[in-house]
Amino acid sequence: MAHDPLLDPLPDLLARLETEGKGLTPEEAARRLAEVGPNVLTASVGTSLFSALLRQLVHPLALLLWAAAGLALATQGPTLGVAILAVIGLNAAFALAQERHAEHAVAALSAYLPQRALVVRGGHRLQVDAREIVPGDLVVVEEGESICADGRLLDGAVEVDLSAMNGESQPAVRAAGTNGTGTTRIVEARDIVLSGTTCISGEATAVVVHTGMDTELGRIAGLSSRAGHESSPLERQVRRVAWLIAAVAVGVGLAFLPLGMLAGLSFTEAAVFAIGLLVANVPEGLLPTITLALAAGVADLAKRGGLVKRLSAVETLGSTDVICTDKTGTLTQNRMHLHSVWDATARSAPDRVVATALVRVLTGCTTADPESGVGDPTELALLGAARHLSVEPQPPESRDATFHFDPRLRLMSVVVLDPAGSRTMLTKGAPEAVVARCASVLTQAGEVVPLTDALRARLEGRLPELAGRGLRLLGCALRELGAVPAGDRGEVEHDLTLVGFVALADPLRDAVPAAVAQAHGAGLVVHVITGDNGATAAAIARSAGIGGDPVTVVAGDSLDAMGDDELDALLARGEEVVFARSSPEDKLRIASRLQAAGRVVAMTGDGVNDAPALRQADIGVAMGVSGTDVAREAATMVLTDDDFATIVRAIESGRRVYDNVRKFILYIFAHAVPEIVPFLLFALSGGAIPLGLTVTQILLIDLGTETLPALALGREAAEPGLMSRPPRRRHENLITRGMLLRAWGILGVVSAVLVTGGFLGVLWTAGWRPGDAVGSGSALHEDYLTATTMTFAGIVACQIGTAMAARTDRVSLLSIGVLSNRLLLAGIAFEVALAAAVIYLPTAQDLLGTRPLGPGALACLAAYPVVVWGADEVYRAVRRREPGRR
Repeated sequence: MAHDPLLDPLPDLLARLETEGKGLTPEEAARRLAEVGPNVLTASVGTSLFSALLRQLVHPLALLLWAAAGLALATQGPTLGVAILAVIGLNAAFALAQERHAEHAVAALSAYLPQRALVVRGGHRLQVDAREIVPGDLVVVEEGESICADGRLLDGAVEVDLSAMNGESQPAVRAAGTNGTGTTRIVEARDIVLSGTTCISGEATAVVVHTGMDTELGRIAGLSSRAGHESSPLERQVRRVAWLIAAVAVGVGLAFLPLGMLAGLSFTEAAVFAIGLLVANVPEGLLPTITLALAAGVADLAKRGGLVKRLSAVETLGSTDVICTDKTGTLTQNRMHLHSVWDATARSAPDRVVATALVRVLTGCTTADPESGVGDPTELALLGAARHLSVEPQPPESRDATFHFDPRLRLMSVVVLDPAGSRTMLTKGAPEAVVARCASVLTQAGEVVPLTDALRARLEGRLPELAGRGLRLLGCALRELGAVPAGDRGEVEHDLTLVGFVALADPLRDAVPAAVAQAHGAGLVVHVITGDNGATAAAIARSAGIGGDPVTVVAGDSLDAMGDDELDALLARGEEVVFARSSPEDKLRIASRLQAAGRVVAMTGDGVNDAPALRQADIGVAMGVSGTDVAREAATMVLTDDDFATIVRAIESGRRVYDNVRKFILYIFAHAVPEIVPFLLFALSGGAIPLGLTVTQILLIDLGTETLPALALGREAAEPGLMSRPPRRRHENLITRGMLLRAWGILGVVSAVLVTGGFLGVLWTAGWRPGDAVGSGSALHEDYLTATTMTFAGIVACQIGTAMAARTDRVSLLSIGVLSNRLLLAGIAFEVALAAAVIYLPTAQDLLGTRPLGPGALACLAAYPVVVWGADEVYRAVRRREPGRR
């Protein structure tokens, strides 16, 4: 990582910036503003709306639909052609929404910059527009103010909310002259303040070093812009399948054109044959069916707490095998609660005397308003701890002096005055800071005894142990001042009496442990990537059921020292890791290394710092309640309930959607065989066997009777054991040899035999023999039209059996219920009604060349679905007996 000037020695930095205690002159500030530009975040130039739309219109499946539309317009008139063109437009509109996220993410980042800032220029404090801040300006950082640029503190100390930058729920102390740690990580430097963060308490002056896109916030914005959208696994699979289908359709059509002429067909007849073969191979309804099935998955997830902004994200969640989750606000509630209360030994609960003293400190030494509930969350949690101790109410004490929390001292004290006029100082703060100022302890018996070296040593071991449980500790102490008025805090904030400790916790969300267990059952690995310290993060991970025993923790500095090969080896072990003190680059790197290993990565987050990784991951999951606008814009899925369990539910839904996509692809592919066979018989017989199906009837099947049952298969319930299967491999093919064998070799062949048998049976019964004329004006023409109607109706009947068979991939249909998918039953009813209208309405007969079928033909057709489904049921039963079959 390149060296940042923010970390230079302060004298060198001030010399380079050419600034001093009076700040820049207004004239110099104006000159620098013209040179470096305004202090704003700029979005990268995105692609135009036209080019984004064009990409959708030349998608492989869209090209197939264009070809189908062209064929329909050329052969059958405008009706079907216009309908297919409408489908193309609808598909493009659905897909276009997923192209415009990076610019929105950067725009949302801009909301983190304040409107005005207090600066020192020419020795005077001035309020200026935050856009006019330049490097070298002296900015005054005050309590409650947002910070507008990256700067180095020159004096004072502040407590800063860095949660949007590093994911930590606790405020961070930043003070002048404290960057002696040798850190190379900007977010951890103790005398640096960052743009986009907020000052919670204190006051300080900082010299501005970076503005606009040069800030840490701007760098994150740049990372968000560069991390472009990568196609989901399903999108890539469908694209490959589409090109395969196109190649097969065109290749077969061109190959059989000369074959038909060699078999004795005229060029016109051979061309009709080739066109019919092409149309029969093109699944016109595949793309809209996939799109609408994914849309149904999106609607289902929205009801369950997950808003998906890109249709393919549903399937991507289903293929996820690694979840990289933040800690604060994702696994935890991001709210402080009382965990436990200890006496001065930090090992025993306080008795009444010590508890009374603790309540006195907690209720007196505070800035929160217990009546209105307004105040810092930690302060409010401490007031709740006081109520929990349930001691007798204390007499009211007036406050004589207040020493606000000093982030350098890590203490807050107040001096209270009792009715007798005696003063007592009440102090609370970081345990080690409080203990360091104590000379005595309050015992359970109410005695004040010296604080021995032995007890100090025991506390030095005990306090880190409690912190390692994921707890935030505060020490409480007091000092009797008597009648002496309080002076400077340095004069009185010593020789304290240690009263005890309060332990607060940011608890897990209730559903997290069960959700983690379910994720493990589904074969998923869960890594924690957080900006928090390793001990706290490990404790939270352990309580959630994440990681081994002990939990593997990798700190940010250690990760920086790892090469890619070493990181790959760590991730390849399959154990769950807690990555602590992580930066945005760390998240990006972890996600990319996992993806390079073939893993499908879901990344959760809620802060500004999470945005680049949310875009880089296969699916970014943002928190809807506690998350920032930046995270929600960058993510592809937003959890409206901030519930980690929703992610697991979404994975289950995604797996179900993927299975259902394969089911309706199986259903669609199976019909290609009975549609192609009539053209093959026509060509190979040299026209002796007439065409059993017209191009118009094929389009009617593919875009009419086939569509609703296919959509209903997209809403099929999950098969038993769905979440007990391991995640599928990243590069696993959507279409497998087993699927093709089932579609073409079982369902397709059985359907083709039945359909061809029906067609030839009607002709043979009418007295036809191979070679007899069936054209317009011939004696057999009406019988021929009845036979082609039988072919059309036979394919529709076989569709019903195929739809029932496709509902399950492994188990028997009887185990899930033949009538359990009511949408499929409605779809079947629709296609039967449509087929009946096509066959029996005079207008449809004239348009499509159909003829009514008699009772005998209808009785024969009624058996087709049972035969098709039964053959597949036997095939699946055989597969279930084979060991190792998925």
